[in-house]
Amino acid sequence: MTRNIIVEELPFAPIENGPTEIVERKGVGHPDSIADGLAETVSRALCKMYLEKFNTILHHNTDEVQIVGGQSAPAFGGGVVLEPVYILLVGRATTEVNGKRLPYRSLAIRAAREYLEQVCPHLDVDMDVMLDCRIGQGSVDLRGLYETKKLLANDTSFGVSFAPLSETEKITYETERHINGPLKEELPEVGQDVKVMSWRNEDKLNLTVASAMVDRLIPDVDHYKSVVEDLSEKVKDQVSKMTSRSVRVFVNNADNYEEGVYYLTVTGLSMENGDDGSVGRGNRVNGLITPYRPMSMEAAAGKNPVTHVGKLYNVISHMIANDIARECGGDVLEVQVRIVSQIGAPIDMPQAASAQLILADGVKMSQVESNILGLMDSHLSDISSLTEKLVNGEISVF
Repeated sequence: MTRNIIVEELPFAPIENGPTEIVERKGVGHPDSIADGLAETVSRALCKMYLEKFNTILHHNTDEVQIVGGQSAPAFGGGVVLEPVYILLVGRATTEVNGKRLPYRSLAIRAAREYLEQVCPHLDVDMDVMLDCRIGQGSVDLRGLYETKKLLANDTSFGVSFAPLSETEKITYETERHINGPLKEELPEVGQDVKVMSWRNEDKLNLTVASAMVDRLIPDVDHYKSVVEDLSEKVKDQVSKMTSRSVRVFVNNADNYEEGVYYLTVTGLSMENGDDGSVGRGNRVNGLITPYRPMSMEAAAGKNPVTHVGKLYNVISHMIANDIARECGGDVLEVQVRIVSQIGAPIDMPQAASAQLILADGVKMSQVESNILGLMDSHLSDISSLTEKLVNGEISVF
């Protein structure tokens, strides 16, 4: 059966030629990213349990994690968390097999604790977090569909992505990674909750960075100010290496020193003091929020990695788009990929898979079409290979 793959030209200019861009990235400590990370971690833990016990991944979706912010009293030199963060693990799973109940809730809680301890080093998980699991039995119809021998789409949904990233998109992504990576050794006072919002206007680039500061590592106001200044300078130096555009960096722009307002936290996380989080409200599969680009509202994190097209089609669209941009060299300036499923149909046979191209001057569709058709067909025929990579954490979904 032939796959319905469509390749067409877009009569648009590349985003780099446009006057403006807005790009956002939420770091690993942002409450929405923590919700995504917990959902994905619990799903992976369930997958491994199912594989160990039954040599197959059973039906589950854990993509409804909710974070209710706590209350804290940060202070220079060290404050205190007054009320713990409440985290609710929600979703559906196969909870028993042949009448024997599985330890899915204790497994989920343990996996969530380990994830929080890994990504939130200043958070006391024992004292400052209430972890609750309300994962329940899945829908009978969906489980029946899932447990068939063929891999059938569990929903009618779509995935979307694009490539390559613009300069502003690369800078936004790498800036957060840099702050939550190499800069931690130089500025340990900077917490894990980092958000970067970039706005480009022609050749001027503004980066607004919100970065929670760890109070026990900051003895006084002067030290806080010096950390903010250092972070701003280091970010600007890093970004200036990536662009010839003029760059301005704003760090913790809501601070008001005269009124004693500082982005000071006990844990390096805004969720300690009223900031809530939910799965799917943060980064897309490519790690960015890009309102100038096509995006899916689907939350990929926590969905099962076997038949849930809301996850698989977003991941594979991202891979296809990047492969097209790479293999077609300068012939394709930009590509947008969209894949739509139909519930009950094989996941490798979508209703339609579309690649829309912005071609370089002088390039004809006939020069690239056959190569792109073959590439997309190859990716779709091998879509089931994504499952193992997702279970092993080799593919990021936020």
